[in-house]
Amino acid sequence: METKIAVIGAGAWGTTLAFLAKANGHQVRVWSRQSSSTLADVLADADIVVSAVSMKGVRPVVEQLRSLQMNKVIFVTATKGLDPSTTCTPSQIWQAAFPANSVVVLAGPNLSKEIQAGLPAATVVGSNDLEAAKLVQTLFNSSRFRVYTNDDPLGVELGGTLKNVMAIAAGTCDGLQLGTNAKAALLTRGLAEIIRIGNHWGAKTDTFYGLSGLGDLLATCNSPLSRNYQVGYGLAIGKNLTEILTNLEGTAEGVNTSQVLVHLANQQGIYIPISAQVDRLLKGEITPQAAVDSLMLRDVKPETHLSNN
Repeated sequence: METKIAVIGAGAWGTTLAFLAKANGHQVRVWSRQSSSTLADVLADADIVVSAVSMKGVRPVVEQLRSLQMNKVIFVTATKGLDPSTTCTPSQIWQAAFPANSVVVLAGPNLSKEIQAGLPAATVVGSNDLEAAKLVQTLFNSSRFRVYTNDDPLGVELGGTLKNVMAIAAGTCDGLQLGTNAKAALLTRGLAEIIRIGNHWGAKTDTFYGLSGLGDLLATCNSPLSRNYQVGYGLAIGKNLTEILTNLEGTAEGVNTSQVLVHLANQQGIYIPISAQVDRLLKGEITPQAAVDSLMLRDVKPETHLSNN
């Protein structure tokens, strides 16, 4: 059956999701700030609203939608970040504004350019409303884009959000030419750090070993297509952050996420050594090599006790 889908955000990811839904025979409208149509016109009669805006655009879009009739609409959020003013995730902002509507989180190892080129990929949709997640699954699933469901939306969202900070670290590692051993150690300890944060906030461990956790971590930390990776790589070869961000195609959400994350972790006593060094690097408080040295010179300890690693 044809479903009416409105995609908010005409960047690389929003355009890709619209392309996937259209290929499955659904009616898709896309809106951005440059659109000639109003947001209300694009959303008229929509069954599904997909939000693919940057983190800073989530709250303004939500506020615009508050005045519209959004009964029975399912919201799909594909944004990866943390709100600086409230520290909420995108889905938490959507759910607070529309408590009667189902909210579905979409995340995974999804580099837009590869998907647009027709290369195979997979993703996961998480929601407290599994029927809504299953519906969204059918809208995007195809022979080249496999979609799984998950009942831990917070874990799905945090996996996609926190790996952006690790991607900055990974880009730095490659920019410094530290080798495969160092990169493998970084990603392994990075995943442990993501799990530790997620568990503290109520997400399930198993979710982080799935597509939106380990899967997205591997894709984003190993590809120059990743904007967050590009940030870390640029810093490692001597560029300044302003120059890097000016030349990026899109937003590197890990830059903002690291700042919010470190603030929260300090308040709540969560040990996040990698994220803390990334934050210091982005603020210009430490050089890339000094960040590496700081991580390598930490006290030795057991590997598997996540709460103290």
